[in-house]
Amino acid sequence: MDRIRGEFIDIIEWTDDGRDTIVWRFPRHGNEIKMGARLVVRESQVAVFVNEGRLADVYQPGTYTLSTQNMPVLSTLKGWKHGFESPFKAEVYFVTTRQFTDFKWGTQNPVILRDAEFGMVRVRAFGTFAAKVVDAAALLRELVGTEPQFRTEEVAEHLRQLTVSKLGSVLGAAGVPLLDLAARQDGIGRQLAEALTLELAPTGIAIPRFHIENISVPPEVEAAIDTRSRMAVTGNLDDYAKLQAADATTIAAANPGTGGDAVGLGVGMALGRRIAQNMSGAATAPPAPAAQPAPAPAPVPASADVPPPLPTAPRWFLAVGGQQQGPYDESALAGQVAAGNLTRTTLVWRSGQAAWQPADRIPELASLLADVPPPLPPQG
Repeated sequence: MDRIRGEFIDIIEWTDDGRDTIVWRFPRHGNEIKMGARLVVRESQVAVFVNEGRLADVYQPGTYTLSTQNMPVLSTLKGWKHGFESPFKAEVYFVTTRQFTDFKWGTQNPVILRDAEFGMVRVRAFGTFAAKVVDAAALLRELVGTEPQFRTEEVAEHLRQLTVSKLGSVLGAAGVPLLDLAARQDGIGRQLAEALTLELAPTGIAIPRFHIENISVPPEVEAAIDTRSRMAVTGNLDDYAKLQAADATTIAAANPGTGGDAVGLGVGMALGRRIAQNMSGAATAPPAPAAQPAPAPAPVPASADVPPPLPTAPRWFLAVGGQQQGPYDESALAGQVAAGNLTRTTLVWRSGQAAWQPADRIPELASLLADVPPPLPPQG
């Protein structure tokens, strides 16, 4: 039946019923096409005639009557001498020239880049791109061969691997800082499209559009960026220390039973005192008065059943950043340890001391400084 239909069918055309076919070979029994048949090539198509394994003629969109005037190359190859009325054997391939926009790409393994601010970083990226055929003859020679149908899935993996291989070189050559990659994604996409089109030129494929949807970095780099942003918001290291103390308070309150209650209470009292001082306009405490001996309790008759007065809790003063702060009781000192203001080398003073001394020389503060590391040794 295919042979009988071939005797009557004299229209060669193709309408694509899918969205993924790049090349389609016109089916004809014995590849016999009658001279005088009509060839219909629609927009976004080209038709390629292949005769005895050799590429003959390429037809752009339009309607053609197959004759010696419209088939100069094939007529020369055949060398017919008798009217060109009998059927001739040739293969007709229809090639789609529209853009295929459903290609996706992504980095399965991270790409290592050298950044001026963060050093060597690993980035991942993904997005989409479009591809189209710009040279049908080259596509048939290099990729299609004799396949009756050539779909996008057969070339998608090749294009994805080529994209990932070019991504690192293009990002490195662009010299864009890591923090500016998001603002330069469109420009980098255009550079990748040009590089891929140049690489695919021998196969007749071009990349007209290339989109980068996202460029991501490892979690540790994201954490460093977040920390830098928070420091920029706070303005200076002293305010950043306060922010860290506030975070420690939140964490301690959320984890009772692990020593967080005492630390959280101390930090909260210290922060509350600092807020009260700021609201009253006193950024720093006034100079400490000279050391005065504690007044002796009044003598109590031995016969009286009156208990002696309660001992007075010591009041501590700290030297932080060249400024005197305090007084603090022991619960408030725990907050200063958590905030980083009280370390082993911090100078402290209380009533009864002859002079300021480092905190690690005072036995009463040993329990508070148990978890505070000593100063780093000199570096070579």
